[in-house]
Amino acid sequence: MDCHHYDAFRCRSCTLLELPRARQLSDKELHARSLVDAPVWLPTVAGPEAGFRNKAKMAVGGSVEVPTLGILDRDLRGVDLRDCGLHSAGLTSALDRIAAWIAAAGLTPYDVATRTGELKHVLLTESPDGELMLRLVLRSTALEARIRSRLPALLETVPALRVVTINVQPEHKAVLEGEREVVLTGEATLPMRLATGVTLRLGPRSFFQTNTPVAEALYEQARAWVDGLPGVRTVWDLYCGVGGFALHLASPGREVLGVEVSADAVAAATATAAELDVAAEFVAADATAYALVSRTSPDLVVVNPPRRGIGTDLAGWLEGSATRHVVYSSCNAESLARDLALMPSLRPVEARVLDMFPHTGHYEVLVLLER
Repeated sequence: MDCHHYDAFRCRSCTLLELPRARQLSDKELHARSLVDAPVWLPTVAGPEAGFRNKAKMAVGGSVEVPTLGILDRDLRGVDLRDCGLHSAGLTSALDRIAAWIAAAGLTPYDVATRTGELKHVLLTESPDGELMLRLVLRSTALEARIRSRLPALLETVPALRVVTINVQPEHKAVLEGEREVVLTGEATLPMRLATGVTLRLGPRSFFQTNTPVAEALYEQARAWVDGLPGVRTVWDLYCGVGGFALHLASPGREVLGVEVSADAVAAATATAAELDVAAEFVAADATAYALVSRTSPDLVVVNPPRRGIGTDLAGWLEGSATRHVVYSSCNAESLARDLALMPSLRPVEARVLDMFPHTGHYEVLVLLER
């Protein structure tokens, strides 16, 4: 992939851009294999090398008249990256129109150096159907009335918008978003209609993989593994988010339980389960705390933790449980390896690398464990 921003040293986020894609993929698989001792490695899922991102996380800089959407340079000045080659075509087109609307609405970019202004970030997500969710991260609600009054113009300019919110992040620190979310549209969730046959409901603060085709492959692989195992009647999906793994594993004769700390994500997953009419229930709780107080263990557990991994307590619980199989989805093979060392009774059977983040050293790895 060619990138004029990279060549001009405006943005060097794609640290492996100069490395041929085939070498990127082979290096990632070699790294994963060095950390995870699986007897079978399925072919790496590559996905597209450009135009794959379904989410744009843009820092706002520049001026009211000429806002920039992208990153801040070392001098804290805005660098406009609206035409980033990683973004889907829908995101790129919408970002241009959103920038023009920001200027017309007079939304003052937040100046990190002087701690003045209001608009900090523009977060834009696109569904497989081309619908959009826009989150405007502001320092306060001072501009809320102005944004509300100009919302019809925004919706006319970007007709694909389904959800628009204000997120309030008042602190002067490198935090992308705050705790308070103000929904401005009638719809509060974005339907993610996946090629797998499952439509997830994505709320403003919900997590979803940034690479939709590779995420679909991730869910399909987990479903293929679980459907091929005998006697899997009960499944827990820990760190379930909006129910990605849980809803793909739900099937007749199988009870699925999802555990997620976000109540909003649990509500979205519950609504999706009802719509699909599948035996999947969801509870709002910390995954580790839920497991530690449980008196039973399921036939199979799915874990999809943040980069730090599942940690000592949950790994210890899994090691001592009666659970026969674990599907571990990891975005950090090093923390995965640490967790596997704490669960010697659960041995890798198959594994697969999925290149969720092309042109960087990051990747997803999915591992099937068997007691």
